[in-house]
Amino acid sequence: MYRDKFQNIREGYTYDDVLLIPSRTSVEPREVDISSRFSRHINLKVPIVSSPMDTVTESGMAIAMARQGGIGILHRNLSVNQQVAFVRTVKKEESIIIRNVHTVAPETPLPEVRTIMKTKNIGGLPVVSGEKLVGIVTKRDLEFAGKDKKTVEDIMVRNVIYSHDNVDMNEALDILFKNRIEKLPLVDKTGRVVGLITAKDIITRQKFPHASRDAKGQLLVGAAVGPFDIERAVMLEKEGVDVIVVDTAHAHNDNVLNSLKKMRKEVSVDIVAGNIATPEAAEDLISIGVDGLRVGIGPGSICTTRIIAGIGVPQLTAISDVAEAAAEHDVPVIADGGIRYSGDIVKAIASGANCVMLGSLFAGTDESPGAEILLSGRKYKTYRGMGSIGAIQTGISDRYGKIGANKFVAEGVEGAVPYRGRVEEVLFQLTGGIKSGMGYVGARNIEELRTKPRFVKISTNGLKESHPHDIRITSEPPNYQLYQI
Repeated sequence: MYRDKFQNIREGYTYDDVLLIPSRTSVEPREVDISSRFSRHINLKVPIVSSPMDTVTESGMAIAMARQGGIGILHRNLSVNQQVAFVRTVKKEESIIIRNVHTVAPETPLPEVRTIMKTKNIGGLPVVSGEKLVGIVTKRDLEFAGKDKKTVEDIMVRNVIYSHDNVDMNEALDILFKNRIEKLPLVDKTGRVVGLITAKDIITRQKFPHASRDAKGQLLVGAAVGPFDIERAVMLEKEGVDVIVVDTAHAHNDNVLNSLKKMRKEVSVDIVAGNIATPEAAEDLISIGVDGLRVGIGPGSICTTRIIAGIGVPQLTAISDVAEAAAEHDVPVIADGGIRYSGDIVKAIASGANCVMLGSLFAGTDESPGAEILLSGRKYKTYRGMGSIGAIQTGISDRYGKIGANKFVAEGVEGAVPYRGRVEEVLFQLTGGIKSGMGYVGARNIEELRTKPRFVKISTNGLKESHPHDIRITSEPPNYQLYQI
């Protein structure tokens, strides 16, 4: 019985075990399309997602990721109200038309106006009498208000320029430019304020033409929830989150599956579930209506699950197994963990993933919430696994199983990664590597990259040969420096 477990044992592969074989091609890297899917209804211009870790993704990272064509998943080591507030921050960062417009009355005292502008981070407020637009007041008006000015009526612009509710964006931009104004109130037929367009939002939209946006023009954002936290998922959906990521170390669990069935009935936005590593897990999750599969048990740089629990499947094998099952149901696969180089992203997608989820490569950026530290004169940022003692003690502890009363067996470590600059710069290097790989194998789009290339297994010497060797490096390109620790 025991010996049978080792008969015909499979060999599993991960990123350093294989290379992709180059092919004859007419495809140039600059011509390829790297857009892909994160879930059934979430399409991305860039097949990269930031991980829901408390040293990786909060509102700043989510905004930066969406602007570059990806998406950020807000971590859940937060109170529900904090996480909802982060969703609100991302959604308010950009909008074609602001609908929930804050207004003031002519008799509003100026100190109250200053408080509203400061707490809501607003640069201008329409002034209404009853419900009718009668003026506008801006920060500039407040700055030049004399001591004798007491209320909004004393300083507001009365001949306010406005437009109708269904104004075209090009028309709105023309009005803003022609009149040298920054804010354009929108009114209905009765003169009631129903929206606001700002020059800042239009200019930002033009600056990031490939950003991930919803139907309202707001940035896409996802949020992680526990497998049993249906109430949190419902609250996040009400706030406008675009996708829920059910975040657990082992999603192929009867209790998790039963809870997901209930969550699916309460939540209408896409649900991505994980983590898993087998086709059987994929089939069971798909059968209860999930919209995306997060693959990876133990490959992360800060994860110790394979060492502590002896559990896992080498990542490329896990991806290909899950992708084979998911393909029959057209459910996207997200490769989560173990990626150190842009070439690993190419291999992950060639194994069947639709996109990848990254933690350590983003933890060192300006937009991550980790603390900056200096080690030997070099700048680093803190990074930890969500199964580390620190993450468990400071947040929610249900991602990994609790053993005993108030005791935990950690499945992650805490550390630091090199400072890497802005997310925009990191993504430029990563996407450049993806495009280069697609050029070598002749893949014009992500779907061709998923199905077209062939792998070759390499030896330890083959891996050594793959990296710079037998030389003292005096100058490294940015796309290689990115990965050095």
